[in-house]
Amino acid sequence: MNQNQQLADLLFPDVSDDLSLLEKKYPPRDLPQGAMVTRFAPSPTGLPHLGNVFTCNVDLRAARKTGGIVYLRIEDTDAKRAVDDGIAKIISMLGEFGLEFDEGPTLDGGEKGNYGPYIQSQRKALYHACAKWLVVQGHAYPCFCSAEELDARREKQTEAQVAAPGYFGEWATCRNLSLDEVKKRLESGQEYVLRLKSPAKEGDKVILKDMVRGEIEFPANIMDIVLLKSDGIPTYHFAHIVDDHFMRTTHVVRGDEWLPSAPVHLQMFELMGWQVPEYIHVAPICKIEGNSKRKLSKRKDPEVGLSYYNELGYPKGAVIEYLTSIANSSFEEWRLANPDAPFESYPFRFENMSVSGAVFDLAKLDDVCKNYFAKLTAEEVYAGYLAWAKIYDADMAARLKADPAYFTAMFAIDRGNEKPRKDLYRWSMVREYYAYFIDEDFEKMTAGGYDLGGLEPKKADMAAALTEYLKIYDPTKDRDEWFAGIKETAAAIGYAPETKLYKKNPELYKGQLSEVAAMVRIALTGRNQTPDLYSITQVLGKDRVTARIQKAIEAVK
Repeated sequence: MNQNQQLADLLFPDVSDDLSLLEKKYPPRDLPQGAMVTRFAPSPTGLPHLGNVFTCNVDLRAARKTGGIVYLRIEDTDAKRAVDDGIAKIISMLGEFGLEFDEGPTLDGGEKGNYGPYIQSQRKALYHACAKWLVVQGHAYPCFCSAEELDARREKQTEAQVAAPGYFGEWATCRNLSLDEVKKRLESGQEYVLRLKSPAKEGDKVILKDMVRGEIEFPANIMDIVLLKSDGIPTYHFAHIVDDHFMRTTHVVRGDEWLPSAPVHLQMFELMGWQVPEYIHVAPICKIEGNSKRKLSKRKDPEVGLSYYNELGYPKGAVIEYLTSIANSSFEEWRLANPDAPFESYPFRFENMSVSGAVFDLAKLDDVCKNYFAKLTAEEVYAGYLAWAKIYDADMAARLKADPAYFTAMFAIDRGNEKPRKDLYRWSMVREYYAYFIDEDFEKMTAGGYDLGGLEPKKADMAAALTEYLKIYDPTKDRDEWFAGIKETAAAIGYAPETKLYKKNPELYKGQLSEVAAMVRIALTGRNQTPDLYSITQVLGKDRVTARIQKAIEAVK
């Protein structure tokens, strides 16, 4: 038995270094040629934010369009910073945006998929098996240096003007400890970490092939980085390459803050003899401020937090479509050519991602949301608004549940035609927009009188018009018959019954037909502008229409 094997058995007496068993347990996935396996791997140390949703959406879009797999992996090796119910919050908050995984932890505390456990703290056996194998190969060793010794070493390196201080080469004092020395230190109870024995030397180079940035040359890693901490928990660097290999990840999407670590990761894949996945380093989401572009900030920008979208009621499907559009430069052109296609059918490509960072613009998000709202059916609006109202407007939720037919009919106005209205873009706008359909809200709107706007000089005519309107109002009339009644009302009070008649001889009339329609509109809704007035009367029903007209007559006399 050689010394490396003896050292490995000494450090990991209960661990097998036969990795072929793990290769059989986690075999290559049986997927179509070209199918991508991507992963979203957050730490449960905080709530998900917009950047997480952006990256996760990229993972999901790429996997879905190739018939691949996207899985959730929880990187919880930093237990001290974990938040309560962190995993459940990640799953549920991303799920609200339609981001659901093929494999990984589930809300009930279980897991789905054959490549788990999907929580790093439960994968210790895999890390130790790989760590032992590295020791056997001579690529890893125990380091007993204390924190004080490491600090002293840094001071000496500073004095010696070492360009890149760290644990490497001649400064790696534990690298060549004899087996007997290691035994003595272990027997004395000394703590140790396991370090990688870097084979690189100063001046060596390594090439990273990034699917967004192309080939990038880095200095090779010469540091003997820590693989296992003194408690046996792996560092991120080590854990994630073990996980990505045995979970058979083909494409790693991550923030560009990990670019400087790429040489370490490439080196570890090489030493383990594993195929390197494709890397996609994503620049942070930015916003334009004045004449410059800056990274979105948790401190400065409320739109970074997901609660912003929840409370204001942005439709989550529209947010995801917008994030897809800023992730891929060709999306907008595709959307123009495919206005009615589900955005999921867009052929997402990593190569179309921005190197400098996607620009987030709330005004453009609002436009996407307007188009999204306009395409929803009345039933979809009802369901979506009810789900939002249950959390943020209990009174409105109760109203919706008490009379679903009334509110569904309300939402159906000007919807489902060739040119649907595009006034709404957030659920929080719905109640105010449709306030005149809610009796109590309408009463508040008109309690101080009616805002007649440009019709104020014709206040007396309005009372006359409404009186005549009541004479001809019949909820059983169809649209053409109803409009004919508006014309009759106009003629009865001296207004032009046809627009062309007024334009030809305005001096013959007190006003236009449109003004009479506006008088009825104001009486029924308290507003000068609304969706289709006939449809509004049909939804309000005879009792409301009659009562509101009578009230308005008294108010404007």
